[in-house]
Amino acid sequence: MIEIINDLPENVVGFRATGKVTKEDYEKVLMPAVEVQSKKFNKINFLLWLDTDVSNYTLGAWIDDALVGLQHLTHWHKVAIVSHYEIIKKITNVFGHLVPGIYKGFRISELEAAKKWVAGA
Repeated sequence: MIEIINDLPENVVGFRATGKVTKEDYEKVLMPAVEVQSKKFNKINFLLWLDTDVSNYTLGAWIDDALVGLQHLTHWHKVAIVSHYEIIKKITNVFGHLVPGIYKGFRISELEAAKKWVAGA
């Protein structure tokens, strides 16, 4: 399930993934919110709190994850990925060197720091 994180500054769109994450979660929650953010600011500051194991993502969710990334390729400004796993933090930091935008991984204990970082100019 994906839910919107509401206690973020206006210039940040954020989500918390828990339990099983499906294509429908992306299509009904994440993708529309990212679209609004992109149109409103012409750039996307994005926070994803992975409060579930990545194995809980369905194939459809992974495909939609890639699609939303490609559809807004030039609009990504700052992307913070928060996870229990150190490997997710490392992959996010490496991935950020390969695509437009600034990407940074955070541990769950760093959630508040991630919110502040992604909201910064």
